[in-house]
Amino acid sequence: MKSGIARESLLMSALSACRARLNAFIRGRTAGRDEADDILQEITLQLINVEQPVENVAAWLFRAARNEMTDRARKKRELPLSGFFTDDEDNDFPEDEIAETLFGVAQTPEEEYLKTVLWAELNTALSELTPEQRDVFEQTELQGYSYKALAEETGVSVQTLLSRKHKAVLYLRTRLRNLYDELMES
Repeated sequence: MKSGIARESLLMSALSACRARLNAFIRGRTAGRDEADDILQEITLQLINVEQPVENVAAWLFRAARNEMTDRARKKRELPLSGFFTDDEDNDFPEDEIAETLFGVAQTPEEEYLKTVLWAELNTALSELTPEQRDVFEQTELQGYSYKALAEETGVSVQTLLSRKHKAVLYLRTRLRNLYDELMES
């Protein structure tokens, strides 16, 4: 019991130490103060309830905040960019920056323009996929189908669906990376 109280006290101290930066991070990526406060409260609760030891509490909190914002965006039927890359993660891809642009609140006309350009490129890239790749990608990422449910509905094996999705992810990643690189050069 004592170790649980001491652990919780240490976690709360670490949270307090980075609370201002974390709060600014969340508020900069959400539409309203209430939503930001809800996210901060949710990740605080998650931190208290985590069972494994957390070595770097600040990093854990920022990742949990990003994940919570992504989850909330999915619930609003928005497409979280990070969902594109779950099958083939590569840490040098600037997905966080692109996701922030796509799903964040634009603060300037330039940011609004960039957001429009990114959405147009994403839609174009989706339309360039084969119908099979596009369908599995849209159904698993946009409509929330599980591979098992999709396999039962379509009669296509889960392995085939995974392969199609993987190819779609690789193509989308390349397209968005090329656009990102072009935008950063200009």
